[in-house]
Amino acid sequence: MKKTTPQPTPQISQRINLFFLFVLFAGFTFAQQATFKGKVFDEYNFPLMDVTVTDGTNTTYTDGNGNFSLTVSSDSDIQVRFEQDGRITFTETVNVASGQTYERYIILSEGASDGVQLQEAIIMGERPKPINSTSLSPADMETSIGLTGGVTEMIGSLPTVSVGSELTSQYRVRGGSYDENLIYVNGIEIYKPQLIRSGEQEGLGFVNPAMTEAVNFSAGGWEAKYGDKMSSVLDIIYKRPRSFEATVEASLMGGNLTVGSGSKDGKFSAIVGARYQNRNLILNTLDGESDFNPSYYDVQAYLNYKFNSKWEVSFLGAKTDSKFDLVPKNRETKFGTLDNPMSLTVFYEGNEEDKFQTESGSLTIRHKPNTKLDLVVDAFAFHSKEREYFDIYGAYRINELDGEGNYLSTYDIGSQIDHARNNFDALVVGAQHRGRYKINVNNDIEWGLKYQREDIRDLMSEWQYLDSTGYSIPNIYNPGQLDPSNLELNYSIHAKNELASNRYAAFAQYTKRFMWGNSKVLVNGGVRATYWDFNEELNISPRAQIAIKPDWEKNMTFRFNTGIYYQPPFYREVRRLDGTLNNEVKSQQSVHFILGHDYEFNMWNSPFKMTTEAYYKLFNDLNPYFVDNVRIRYTADNNAKGYGYGVDMRLFGEFVPGVDSWLSLSYARAFQNIDDRGNIPMATDPRFKASIFFQDYMPILPSFKVNVNLVYASGVPNGAPPLTDPYDYQNYLTDYKRVDIGFIKEFINQNELKANGNFWKNFKELSLGVDLFNIFDIRNEISNTWVRDVNSSQIYGVPNRLTGRFINAKIRMKF
Repeated sequence: MKKTTPQPTPQISQRINLFFLFVLFAGFTFAQQATFKGKVFDEYNFPLMDVTVTDGTNTTYTDGNGNFSLTVSSDSDIQVRFEQDGRITFTETVNVASGQTYERYIILSEGASDGVQLQEAIIMGERPKPINSTSLSPADMETSIGLTGGVTEMIGSLPTVSVGSELTSQYRVRGGSYDENLIYVNGIEIYKPQLIRSGEQEGLGFVNPAMTEAVNFSAGGWEAKYGDKMSSVLDIIYKRPRSFEATVEASLMGGNLTVGSGSKDGKFSAIVGARYQNRNLILNTLDGESDFNPSYYDVQAYLNYKFNSKWEVSFLGAKTDSKFDLVPKNRETKFGTLDNPMSLTVFYEGNEEDKFQTESGSLTIRHKPNTKLDLVVDAFAFHSKEREYFDIYGAYRINELDGEGNYLSTYDIGSQIDHARNNFDALVVGAQHRGRYKINVNNDIEWGLKYQREDIRDLMSEWQYLDSTGYSIPNIYNPGQLDPSNLELNYSIHAKNELASNRYAAFAQYTKRFMWGNSKVLVNGGVRATYWDFNEELNISPRAQIAIKPDWEKNMTFRFNTGIYYQPPFYREVRRLDGTLNNEVKSQQSVHFILGHDYEFNMWNSPFKMTTEAYYKLFNDLNPYFVDNVRIRYTADNNAKGYGYGVDMRLFGEFVPGVDSWLSLSYARAFQNIDDRGNIPMATDPRFKASIFFQDYMPILPSFKVNVNLVYASGVPNGAPPLTDPYDYQNYLTDYKRVDIGFIKEFINQNELKANGNFWKNFKELSLGVDLFNIFDIRNEISNTWVRDVNSSQIYGVPNRLTGRFINAKIRMKF
């Protein structure tokens, strides 16, 4: 019997024909279109928002990160125009094949008297390259794995930076201390609390990634317009929303809410962010048994109003409140060596109550009388109230262990009482003027003046009592004999200090771009001056940078940066170990020599960049210090000198198309010479570090993303107990090893996963995530607890270990 093929009904046949007709029409329409996207910067390499991008038919605007995407007709020459008030309009002719994407990086200059257009400007290449500075993505910060808000985690993945603790927002750069780093938000220097001694007390860092538009980080050799520290500059610009936007995130440790909007006429914009965090769950993974109640919240607001093309005013305000309550119960820590394993067992009574409150605000008026001149006046204030109260009694036992961890003998039995009633109040107010004059598109000058008034009040009462089997330490007496001397404390510090002072600063710098043969050259030179009336010290700091891009087939840039960088002391550098103030303390000095090389190339059909830097730093008038977890205690003597050197390498690019990742390697050393006794490693000597920040997604399921943060770093010196000789303590902590992995499942995003339905269409992004902290449960060390043995007067360094494995779940929404 012959089989017959069923014929479609007329209705089905009509639907099939309509479907194929629709497909052909859609394909034809798609074939006639292409995508033109990229990013727009100003001449100082900061993203430009609200730039109009149009081809005469279609129009779009750059977002807060300078990004744009415009659909244009293909297979014909289309002129795309970029324009913004006060800047030179740039027009580019685009001819893109059907269905293809064309990407460009554009710089819009603020105008030139000689009519020079942008395409004739001498720039360092198609994509802006700040001199000796690394740009980081705020979007990556928002989704990065971390406990301090994302900024420190991203910076910590760079080769030049050592964090050493996942709990702290503080970091060390090229062997420098925590106090040697500058942080700016919208041109205003940010101050940090002074009494915080451990990451458990901190909470989140100041910078809110959800409010951030641009991030630049320099590990040395920066320009004169930046301030007076010895190690690094972190420059943050907060965004100005053009339309309504909101971000909501909630996790097992807290959450954040950020809301921003702008007026229809583009004159007013506002963004407000609030964050809350409680680390109780992750702190429970620390050694020992304790009751924690840490809580942190902050509220920040950035408002901007533009009266016209010449005048605008903005306000940045922030309030931070951090509380830390601790009731320790017991702790057992094993330490020592394979040949001599030991353990410390402590039973506690007492509690600790700490509180840190800060308020800051700045009012900025900007005036642009013409396209050449930009004048800014800032008025700012910072107020910090800090309290550290604790009374903790600990009864301890030091035991020798066998190879299997069993007790063999008891070395010592004793007790320790730690007491503190520390109150710190700091008020900083001031004003500054910043100006910039653009001679032409390739030459400009900048200048600035700053006045700052500081009023600091410090009430300090802190002591420690040690007792071992009835014998008070440090009074070591023969066992079995009566000790007739008075009871003494291991240390006792009492201070009631008030310090009111004035600071002055000024800078001027010149930037020039020119051609040297066929090579592009950018030169910046400037000088900075500071004066502090407390120690009556005047410092002059010359600085210079040069970048050369040869006309080679390979895309390379060579850089050299140098300068003298002074660090005028703040209050903590002035206070001696006994609590008194030294009005003769000088600024520490660091002379930078940095040679850098950038190589951009394509690999696996994606752009990559290899950055290499070699540096040498010469230190003078160093103020030796002791590291107490993350707190620095200075001797206030300026009786040391030193040097540091190293090599940093970073391979940056899209290992997976569409997402940025990088691999970092560094080797560095930092030494100090105290009172000409010989060179010893600084307490923050970095040595070797390797880190990977990697993002990935599944090709068959691009909505499922993974990011990995891996760090290996040589252990830093274990420090020395305060009031001891650092030359007697030259051991190192164990190497720092940590792997964090985050998984994100996107349900809605602005690219492939568009929302459907009346309710879901309000979402721009919706995702669920799971973060695995310290996935291999490696117990890293941050510092030592120093315990004395009365029988031998030996001091044992018992390591304080960091957090263990922890899982955090979070949900994230954008509107």
